[in-house]
Amino acid sequence: MRRLCFILILVSTTVMAQTPLNNSESRMLIKRVKDKALTTKTILSDFTQYKHLDFLTNDIITHGNLSFKAPDLVKWEYTNPYSYSVIFKNETLYINDEGNKSEVNIGSSKLFKQLNNLIIKSVKGDMFDDSEFDISYFKNDNQFIVHFKPRDKKFAKYISDFHISYNQDGDVEEVKMIEASGDYTKIVFSKKVLNKPIDNAVFNN
Repeated sequence: MRRLCFILILVSTTVMAQTPLNNSESRMLIKRVKDKALTTKTILSDFTQYKHLDFLTNDIITHGNLSFKAPDLVKWEYTNPYSYSVIFKNETLYINDEGNKSEVNIGSSKLFKQLNNLIIKSVKGDMFDDSEFDISYFKNDNQFIVHFKPRDKKFAKYISDFHISYNQDGDVEEVKMIEASGDYTKIVFSKKVLNKPIDNAVFNN
């Protein structure tokens, strides 16, 4: 359960006044994001994560680095205030908790596989599958915000909503995962670099 909770911690948007997009604007955004995703082979980025729990006065804030290599290698490395890394590779979750290493076979669990696919897609921003989600499109002054509500009822027991914020170029700036309880996790990306070569050794546990 601790591992599942960790995966649920992986992801958000700032609440602002949001205006719905019309059909033309929605299609334009989808095309822009898909074009960006198709040309993105690697991602290196810093991130700040805000974990909001209703019973706490302040959010839990952590910092780290993201590494992504197409098609499906992902590493989340937390550096402050603790050292913790998680690697998604070959349907396996590799965890390094300050030197204590463990593995989880994602492929044996439908829920873990769904979460893994969700995380990979959210990193690239291309989640526009209306067979899996009810999708709503919004904008504010600086960003496009898309709400993805899972159709799978079992999955929705863990994640009720998934929000992604894009800049004007269709690149992901923030990701937010809202749990069924109302608690949520927001990740804000910064210093993002696309398509810089990444050695496969980065994804060794």
